[in-house]
Amino acid sequence: MLLDAAPPSTAPPKRRRWLRWTLIIAVTLVLALVGATVAVYAKLTGNVKHIDITGEDLGATRPPKIATTAQNILIVGSDQRDGKNAKYGHRVAGERTDTIMLAHLSSKRDGAMVVSFPRDSLVQLPACRAKAPFVGQQPHLGMINESFNSGGIGCTWKTIESLTHIHIDHFVKVDFTGFKSMVEAVGGVEVCLPQRIDDTKALLHLPAGRQTLTGEQALGYVRARYSIGDGSDIGRIQRQQMFIASMIKKVMSGQTLTNPAKLLGFLDAGTKSVTTDPDLTPGVMKDLATSLQGLKAGQIRFITTPWRYSLTQPGRVEWVQPQAGKLFETVAGDHSLQGVKGGQAKVPREKIQIELRNGTYRGGFGTQVAAALEQRGYHITKVTDTRTKPVAKTTILYSPTGETRVPTLTKDLLAGQTHLVPAAQTPHLVLIIGSDWKGLKPQPPTVPSFDATHDTCAS
Repeated sequence: MLLDAAPPSTAPPKRRRWLRWTLIIAVTLVLALVGATVAVYAKLTGNVKHIDITGEDLGATRPPKIATTAQNILIVGSDQRDGKNAKYGHRVAGERTDTIMLAHLSSKRDGAMVVSFPRDSLVQLPACRAKAPFVGQQPHLGMINESFNSGGIGCTWKTIESLTHIHIDHFVKVDFTGFKSMVEAVGGVEVCLPQRIDDTKALLHLPAGRQTLTGEQALGYVRARYSIGDGSDIGRIQRQQMFIASMIKKVMSGQTLTNPAKLLGFLDAGTKSVTTDPDLTPGVMKDLATSLQGLKAGQIRFITTPWRYSLTQPGRVEWVQPQAGKLFETVAGDHSLQGVKGGQAKVPREKIQIELRNGTYRGGFGTQVAAALEQRGYHITKVTDTRTKPVAKTTILYSPTGETRVPTLTKDLLAGQTHLVPAAQTPHLVLIIGSDWKGLKPQPPTVPSFDATHDTCAS
């Protein structure tokens, strides 16, 4: 017997064949899985478009990155209206931002914050270099969304950093058609409408109540401005934030995460719809998503930069200090949002002068209302009756210079409408008490921010 000869096999021939086929099948499945994974990753990687942002674009004096493991991602929604987007409005030169947000992911990945910047914000814009096809931007006081049209995403990035002193790590730009595809990929997103919507500009016609919007309907809903609410960009920001919160809930739920086909569809639609900086690859996106796996919807908060209506340029808004600065310091330092309030800054009641006009047949009623308002801190300058009675609707009359005072009073009333008197110049308000008068609210509500569990129907 040869000492180096292999010992004879004792396994039956059928068993050896079974083991061999099992091994072949296992290897085949592994290769198929790896191949599928590689193919999916390659597909997602090929979907994403990139724009290179250089140090020359952002300038030499960028804010330092204080919290090194936190991530700040600039998110803009493009209003470009050519190609597939042409039906959403008249084609205009260039491209502007319908939406400007900053997503902050905490260092410990135990919380996220989405800060909205009103696009009507009147701010000090920095210089941006010309870079084809953009003409560049000279330093001036203007609307925050001008930067995108003048210098592209790099100029918007520089603008937000210069205004907030927050170091931005990446950017994501989403267009109209891509947004629709993401909504369709998750099977629609639920919203609650307080009243029927008919908006021909936004191509939107919806009944009131709770319902699930398709991609086309969702796009119209988040873009609509003049047919919903108070017709302001601020109202649109609130709807956008609530819609995104509802979408996040659905994506984070078992309806999407546990459904491979639906999840792949969402990722495919999402990557097709976005343009990012070259460093934000699908691999980096995957790593960020993996690091946020333990995050709950209630840990994602939405807040709007503290603002007020501009006294110098009607229709524009200005950021309120020191509140806005406090918010930006919180984000830059990766601190808790607790104690930071966003949204509109109200003029204190004690600085508001009101003339009361009783439009009801109730004698002495104007004096009663005046007393209640004075107890709240308002200064009542005069109490009179309206020339004709009855007046159906309680109305606040205000001039362009008195616009900043209106939100304080409206938040104290249970019912009432507002009316701008363009020719008036006084900052005082005129409150006409109508037949629908319901009194004052027991406590003015304050909702500085909300999280992604927010239910619009429960608002």
